[in-house]
Amino acid sequence: LYRGTLWAEGPAWNAVGRYLLWSDIPNNEQLRWLEEDGHVSRRFRSPSFHSNGNTFDFQGRQISFCHYPRQVVRYEWDGSVTVLADRSDTGEPLNAPNDGVVHPDDGGIWFTDPGYGALMNYEGQRVPESAESPRPFIKEAVYRIDARTGKIAKVADEPFKPNGICFSPDYKKLYVADTGASHYPEAQKIIWVYDVVDGTKLANPRTFADMTLEGRAGFADGIRADEDGNIWASAGWVGEGYDGVHIFAPNGDRIGQIRLPEICSNVCFGGSKRNRLFMTASQSLYAVFVETRGAHIT
Repeated sequence: LYRGTLWAEGPAWNAVGRYLLWSDIPNNEQLRWLEEDGHVSRRFRSPSFHSNGNTFDFQGRQISFCHYPRQVVRYEWDGSVTVLADRSDTGEPLNAPNDGVVHPDDGGIWFTDPGYGALMNYEGQRVPESAESPRPFIKEAVYRIDARTGKIAKVADEPFKPNGICFSPDYKKLYVADTGASHYPEAQKIIWVYDVVDGTKLANPRTFADMTLEGRAGFADGIRADEDGNIWASAGWVGEGYDGVHIFAPNGDRIGQIRLPEICSNVCFGGSKRNRLFMTASQSLYAVFVETRGAHIT
């Protein structure tokens, strides 16, 4: 659908406007693709705070997870920008938020904070690292923002670098992609799964899927669930025959692939029937119609 970004990320579908929004992190902008005529607005939002992931809440407001400044923001109907989070539950600056999802029951925003935007100027602004750890500030973690009070709470820190995130169709499970092997040699290239407790907490962390395929293992990055509970994971950093999208059944078995000629960074379902998979991949935006539908609105 489009080619020309430096590093495409964060696709999010807006069903009311019938458009796809995505980020070009190094160019500090967001782009928009219109379903009606395929027109692309190159600087739909510029600057974009070096946004990575994007989503929409159940009031239709856009939420972005930004590398610099390191914060989670919401774009209001009047055009203003509200900072929802820029510090952890302990009051320390966030590493660099990456991706997030919204829970329908209470509007809570769940997001990952691996810190890539603070590790390089290309995607944000590099922060000096300590001699003891490659972390820019604090332990990488998954957080939840309470939509009513604005309070932030850490809900998980087992993944070395939590990245992509999505709920199961019934919101009883939360999946988190771990890309920690980029900086931690002991990290596994896996997708985690948790049980969601009372809609606000997580329990029982365990491996959902291993990204190894025929002896080669890349990273799962952005992830989404379809209505049957399958998990669609963007994947890459291996090469031909691996890079693209890997599809996993609810039990974690790999049941399919979409092979792309570029590293795939993220995915989302969209279109009028939510049966079109949009894929951000390096310099490009791809799409394909599939025989299932996305589990959630974005």
